[in-house]
Amino acid sequence: MTGTRRSSEGLDPRRRKLLFRCWHRGIREMDLILGRFANDEIENLAGQELDDFERLMEVPDSDLLAWVTGERETPAEYDTVVFRRMRDMHWRLGKDR
Repeated sequence: MTGTRRSSEGLDPRRRKLLFRCWHRGIREMDLILGRFANDEIENLAGQELDDFERLMEVPDSDLLAWVTGERETPAEYDTVVFRRMRDMHWRLGKDR
């Protein structure tokens, strides 16, 4: 079980690949953070946002997790609208528990 509740049906190949990669990161924490964001937002990302999200997928789990949790400052080149939306979603979901 991956945790995804969103089917890749109807997505273009680029988004299908991203959705899969979000749920298969390597550490479960990042699967949940990226996967939940992708479940809700993958269809809405376009242009630069999609490019930025793909760039985030290349960041090692330990760095990305530290940025999302606020343990380390996010480098300017990764502090994009997409990153902030993903981070904010993570914090919002954490408060709802």
